[in-house]
Amino acid sequence: MSASRGGPRGGKRTRRGTKAGGFSGRSLKEKVRTAKGRSTSSTRWLKRQLSDPYVEEAQRRGYRARSAFKLAQMDDKLRLIRRGARVLDLGAAPGSWSQVALERAGAQVVGIDLEEVEPLAGATFLVGDVREPETAERLRAALPGPADLVMSDMAAAATGHGPTDHLRTMALVEAALDIAEALLAPGGAFVAKVLQGGTEAGLLARLKRGFRKVQHIKPPASRKDSAELYVIATGFRGVPEEPDSRPEEPPEGAPQDTA
Repeated sequence: MSASRGGPRGGKRTRRGTKAGGFSGRSLKEKVRTAKGRSTSSTRWLKRQLSDPYVEEAQRRGYRARSAFKLAQMDDKLRLIRRGARVLDLGAAPGSWSQVALERAGAQVVGIDLEEVEPLAGATFLVGDVREPETAERLRAALPGPADLVMSDMAAAATGHGPTDHLRTMALVEAALDIAEALLAPGGAFVAKVLQGGTEAGLLARLKRGFRKVQHIKPPASRKDSAELYVIATGFRGVPEEPDSRPEEPPEGAPQDTA
């Protein structure tokens, strides 16, 4: 459930010119030769890492993972992280999205993951499972007030079977949304990773009832061959009431249908 992420440790945020979510830099052209004992798949992975400019730039800036650029690019476009915001980072490992939030907003960040996250100045990390019923209260106790942003880069471990992976990841999105609905301040925002096919109809309807605007985004830092997308919901209106599925009763005195 942990996600691979990363974010800047410091520096001034830029809104014009070269943005923190983008960069100008060379792409590595190194060739990787298959070493004895290295599988073909691991060679492909290493070659992709070495030729990925986001990996190089993440290392240069001190990000914990290249995926920091995904959050930075979404924030450049939608201004999700406000100065002084309270932020929940679900599936926080290795902590790169928390780094971005801290850099951009001086935010108060509380994260949670199944595994321990390396400490990060300004952030509080808990160990736990977002699917457990007590998790929301643990996060509430750790965060000094309602959250302004709940973000999740969680994805279920891949099985190789697309429909199964999609359903398992959507279950994590639902768990994240449960926490968001419990802890978000009015006007707050929710960001979560989904897979191609987007958000399930029932969950999408729930988001549209609870938020003013819902959209899907694939940030440039998301690899082209990746099935991931992000659903972003802004302008939290409160927990939506469940639609009443009971049949309407006729008004008192109305003629009864006896057919």
